Formats: sequence, C-alpha cells, structure tokens
Amino acid sequence: MNLLDSLGSLRSLTAGPWIYPVVATSILLDVFLPVLPSGFLVITAATAATAATATATASSPDVPSLIPLLLCAATASVLGDFLAYRLARRGGARLDRAIARSRRLSLAQERLGTALARGGGLLVVLARFAPAGRSVVSLGAGAAKRRSKEFLPWSALAGVVWASYSVGLGWLGGQWLGATWFSAGVSTLALFLAGGLAAYLIRRPAEAPAPAS
Repeated sequence: MNLLDSLGSLRSLTAGPWIYPVVATSILLDVFLPVLPSGFLVITAATAATAATATATASSPDVPSLIPLLLCAATASVLGDFLAYRLARRGGARLDRAIARSRRLSLAQERLGTALARGGGLLVVLARFAPAGRSVVSLGAGAAKRRSKEFLPWSALAGVVWASYSVGLGWLGGQWLGATWFSAGVSTLALFLAGGLAAYLIRRPAEAPAPAS
C-alpha cells in the first residue's frame, strides 16, 4: 500500500469536519464509558493530518488540522471531567454508598483528598492516562466534595497534557511511518504503555514519612 492509498484509508475514518464533534463526544463521554476509543480517534486523526501535510494535501477540507484537533480534545477532556465531578458532587447518599462498596473508588477518593490537601495534583494528571483512572478520580473528587478550585486546574492540566501527548503520538507516527493503520496502531500502543505506567505509579504505595530525629 503506497502513501496516498494509506492516506485515503485513514480518511475513511477522519474525513470531513464531523471528525471534531465525534472526537469531542467520544472524549466527553468516556469518563462514564471508558471503553470508547477516544485516544485512538485522536491519534488516527492526527496521523492523517500529519501525512496530508507531508503530501501537500493539508488544504483539502476533508483533512483534520492538528491545532484544532488538540484544542478540541483538551476542551472535551476538561468538560467531561467537570460533568462527572458535578454529578458526583450532587449524587447524595446513594453515590456515597456506591463508593463505599467499591474498594477502588474509596482508595482513590482517599488518595486524591490527601494529594489535593497538600497542594499537589499529580495524581489527577496521572489518572488521565490510566485505564478508567479519569473516571475514578473525577467521580471521587465530586463525591468527596472537593472544592472546584482544588480539582479543576489540575483537571485542565491533565486534559492539555493528555491531548498534547495523543496528538503528538499521531504526529510522530505520521512523520516516521506515514499514513498507515500500522502507524496509528503503534502510536496507540504507545498511549496504552503510558497508561500502564501511570496505573503503576498510582497504585504504588506512598512512602512513609521519615521519623523525626
């Protein structure tokens, strides 16, 4: 398959301005349905855009652009986090009981509260990459009644970092491997590897404080 044929096959998924609302909707909803392929969509669209630029076809209206794609992905990520946070914050006793029955949600809620109370939100950024981590942290922050000014700035940073990384992977794949499904697959694998590393760092026990001398 030559470059133009490969580009054409990628366009079958990313052609037209509809790709932006599709990507945004997928990212917005995957905080509730983590099985949605939002990362793959972002990477594939970025790969097609990069390869189109390399073949001087970027002016075609059916090719997505990298900067609007990045802004679309980051904005949808933050809006999805905020929606989950607000719903959990207003969830009441029923949601509190559901979280109490889930060891994973309870632990995430406790660790998130500790991290935010200390003025650090690295956990929020890491959770954006971990499988279902975004859901756990956003819902946990709302259920714990964390203040929005404690959670949302870190959520915004997490959305920008995740979107930049995903678009960057698509750009690198398109530059190095061309507009092929293999390129999109390799880039998506790199996103999953980052998610696995993030999950490991989140689950790693925190270091105990050193005893006072």
